[in-house]
Amino acid sequence: MKPAELFHASSVMALGTILSRITGFIRSILAVAVLGTALLADTYNVANTMPNILYNLLVGGALTAIFVPQLIRSFGDEDGGHAFASRLVTTISVILLALVALGVFFAPILVRIYAPEFSTAGFETEFRLTVAFTRYCLPQIFFLGLFTMLGQVANARGSFAPLMWAPIANNLVVIVIFSLVLVVAPDLTLGNISTTQTQILGWGTTLGVVIQALILIPVVKHTGIHLRPKLGWQGLSKSFSLAGWTLVYVLISQLGYLVTVNISTSAAVRSAKEGIKTGVGFTPFSNAYLIMMLPYSIVTISIITALLPHLSKLALDKKGDEVRQQLIRAIRMVGVVTVPSGVAFLLFGPNITRVLFFGIEKSDATYIGYVLSSLGIGLVVFSINLILIRGFNAFEDTKTQVLSILFINMVAVGLSYLFLNVLKNEWVTVGLGFAFSISYIAGLFVTLALLTRHTGRIYFHDFSGQHIRLFIASLIAMLPIFTVSRIFTWVESDTSTLVRVGELLIIMVISPIGYYFIAKAMRVNEISVTSELVKIQFSRATGSRRKSTPETGE
Repeated sequence: MKPAELFHASSVMALGTILSRITGFIRSILAVAVLGTALLADTYNVANTMPNILYNLLVGGALTAIFVPQLIRSFGDEDGGHAFASRLVTTISVILLALVALGVFFAPILVRIYAPEFSTAGFETEFRLTVAFTRYCLPQIFFLGLFTMLGQVANARGSFAPLMWAPIANNLVVIVIFSLVLVVAPDLTLGNISTTQTQILGWGTTLGVVIQALILIPVVKHTGIHLRPKLGWQGLSKSFSLAGWTLVYVLISQLGYLVTVNISTSAAVRSAKEGIKTGVGFTPFSNAYLIMMLPYSIVTISIITALLPHLSKLALDKKGDEVRQQLIRAIRMVGVVTVPSGVAFLLFGPNITRVLFFGIEKSDATYIGYVLSSLGIGLVVFSINLILIRGFNAFEDTKTQVLSILFINMVAVGLSYLFLNVLKNEWVTVGLGFAFSISYIAGLFVTLALLTRHTGRIYFHDFSGQHIRLFIASLIAMLPIFTVSRIFTWVESDTSTLVRVGELLIIMVISPIGYYFIAKAMRVNEISVTSELVKIQFSRATGSRRKSTPETGE
């Protein structure tokens, strides 16, 4: 796949992801405005995160990684893949419904596993609220599965954009829910939140996921695949055999995330016992992680989603060297955005979060920024690792990549528990960000070595030289602004929201312009290529609009 083709396939998805992330930010800001960043917010966020963790743990990873290649193979069947897709959707849906029922029944046990210190004496309200939110949010598991399956069917048919656009509807629903609650009850606390308000927030969040999934039904129908209820394992045996190792991969990953939730909520409870009122638990981590994922989601996911079907075809044709070249090209293209983004998060994390979360205490918003800075260090290697993992998926090798994620999570978990025991409770969550970053930096070399058997050696210098130049360009562009921000104490000063917005605009305008020209002067080819591709895409979009307009002189 040529850069222009890859860029064109990913640009529409990127636009959808940008809008999705913008609405996601608004949703997150409203959630913080309604619930704060301390323990009340943790009760909701732990519960709302649990469906995603359980879904990914048990089914989600297998669906995402395995069934695109299998669906592509099924298109060669006599019926064009209709029966395979129908059996897949029906069988997995039945499994997901069973998981929802079990989860709702065992919700108290799940809360004790994910937030054990909520069960300690004096925190009965936190435990009760978390259990209630969990039961309202767990039905999301079924609709997350339906969304993923329908999206994978659409992707296999070459329809990528709807999968990126559907979450916007989800965010808009939740925005409306939180806005109504904010108007009616602007001062919610652990002591005054009612059962009705808990239900509105919980069920309203689930409603967004329901709508997100249902939107894809007509999309799949438009691709020509006709889904019908069809139970049975015929044709699915290989998929589930391959999915077995993917489930192990996701199990390790989600257990690592379980440790993050566990440690961050424990740090929040211990900090509360010390009288610290600033939010220092899971909510700051989840919000910082959401911001860190923005460039990753817009660029990396869009590119690899467009690239995966092509990689699968190359792998089927046993063209390992071409797969290697495509992976290196993707890493270099993604680095143009992720490298400066990572540097910006590291240097300006608190400046960013003080503007985005303007409706809360300065200390709460600043703390989220510190977590963002620690996570930003790992953004580049996190993105590279995801691209390389797609190389394993293209060759339907779900076994080898388990070694990579096992190593990464062993490092992360070890560092997380170390930080829990050596850092002050209020700084543990910042430490979790560093644990994340360090683990992916170390894990990159393991993943590169493991992929060798399929693609031949992908040397670190195949992309590191370009990344180093991008890093230097980013530092040259941003360090002077960072120095100015420290001299004038942009983070510490108690300025108005308008002034903070102005400070961030200075950072966001000057830094990218300086980075672009410095990187271009350093002869980073992808800078010029990306610029040209943007121009081509813009001309194509405006040209198509002109063609669609009758030349009547009006």
